[in-house]
Amino acid sequence: MKNATIVAPQPEAVEAGAAVLKRGGNAVDAALACAFVQGVVDPQMAGIGGFGSMHVYMPEKGVHDILEFYARAPLAATPDMWVDKVQGQSRDGFGYILDGNISDIGYLAVCTPGSLKGYETALRDYGTFDWADIIAPAVDFARNGFMIRNHMHWYWAKDQSGDGFANTQDKLRYSATGRRVYFHEDGKLRGVGEILRNTDMADTLERIARSGGSDIFYHGEIAEQIAEDFAANDGLITREDLAQYELSKIAPIWGDYRGHRIATSPPPGSGFPMLELLHIMENFDVGAMEHGGTEHVRTLFEAMKRMTIDKDTHMGDPSYVEVPFQRLLSKEHAAAHAAAIKAGERANVRRLDRSQRDTTHISVIDKYGNAVAMTHTLGSPSGAITEGLGFMYNGTMSRFNPFPGHAGSIAPGKRRPSSAAPTIVFKGDEPIVVVGAPGGSYIAPTVAQCIMNIIDFDMSVLEAVVAPRIVGVSNKVDICNRILRSVENDLRSEGYDIARSPQTYAFAALHAIKIENGLSKGAADPQRDGLALSVR
Repeated sequence: MKNATIVAPQPEAVEAGAAVLKRGGNAVDAALACAFVQGVVDPQMAGIGGFGSMHVYMPEKGVHDILEFYARAPLAATPDMWVDKVQGQSRDGFGYILDGNISDIGYLAVCTPGSLKGYETALRDYGTFDWADIIAPAVDFARNGFMIRNHMHWYWAKDQSGDGFANTQDKLRYSATGRRVYFHEDGKLRGVGEILRNTDMADTLERIARSGGSDIFYHGEIAEQIAEDFAANDGLITREDLAQYELSKIAPIWGDYRGHRIATSPPPGSGFPMLELLHIMENFDVGAMEHGGTEHVRTLFEAMKRMTIDKDTHMGDPSYVEVPFQRLLSKEHAAAHAAAIKAGERANVRRLDRSQRDTTHISVIDKYGNAVAMTHTLGSPSGAITEGLGFMYNGTMSRFNPFPGHAGSIAPGKRRPSSAAPTIVFKGDEPIVVVGAPGGSYIAPTVAQCIMNIIDFDMSVLEAVVAPRIVGVSNKVDICNRILRSVENDLRSEGYDIARSPQTYAFAALHAIKIENGLSKGAADPQRDGLALSVR
């Protein structure tokens, strides 16, 4: 490789990762330095109270793994614990709405975090840097502060009550730490451009750095603090949950699209819906369509609905339920869906009557040819922060199906279905695209559109990332504000229900790298204030 490239939604985190690459670190080292900083400078999107997965490709070592550090339901959880409290489901299928938002805000919303064990395992198995060295930039930002960015503040201030979920400001106010860190003394939310400091988080990260690993969090003194706090606040996470937490390492699943091999995350990650969408679209001459035109949008929407129905029906933790992704990824299955679309049949996504979600991503390729696509998250923030620890816990119990007997139903220790799809595209044996996105249910259709933009429309990585896009994960077509109104009018005349986003750059936020002739170039989606840096 002629250079190295890293791209992510937070400039501070990208700079930390690029500094590691300049010092000779590999893609994993850079991704981890970036990840720790992300948990500080975008603390509702990710952090050590969260979870995720890392797609690692290291050709010289013969490594191609998906490291899964997903959150697990508390051991005290039961399949029917909330069946009498269900009010509805979000339109995008991302979560369920319960009485009092008990699965969305507060201690009952929390699943056992996996991020710190994931970071430690990745550094031990694939990295080269020292643990404390990797954490040091994050400590510095937590202690000395960073500037509040536009997207962060937009997310904090956004009114989510229309979705039925708790507002982020209510989550920020939920704990004493949150009220100190995110608000002025008069109760006013801190604003764009102000400096945010979190000394409790800095202290916690320093303790973790000095300890040399994650045992302090899962077995030691931090585990004790966590368990005591949850017991005092009627939460379900105990010392046993933390001590028994296990991550997994598995091979990627594969698809192909017009002669390109595509590796991505297996269930409970959402690589298979992304691949299924590509396999359906392969039956159409996408490159001959007008990008964002009526035929393109209509075809994408019908394919996305079919992908969504299969995902909603089958997605779950394969340790608990059978997920028949190989059948769903078969070219025969895709061809049958495509034939129905060509025949004019319209799919129907069934959900309870009643968006973009709370995640972040890193794409890296280093000068040695190693690649990392890592998506990690809080699922959504719970608002719960243990006094003195500084970090917010995930709020991902709302993502389980509260009705027993389904692939995504609650079970003790079960991994919740994840929307993440960290992906690497190969031409022959060489990686040509490293891509992923935050954005909940919108991730799979967005990543697939990026890949089609590059392969079908011969776009540069920047063009592919910023091109207008749509999502179709319900019976309504969601379009960004750059899809032409004439296209919207055409589709409405055909009887389609359209939701135009006010955002110019909408839905999941792509962060991608394209490699051509040994030279890598990255692009960060403008909606998330991100940055792409290349290092020679």
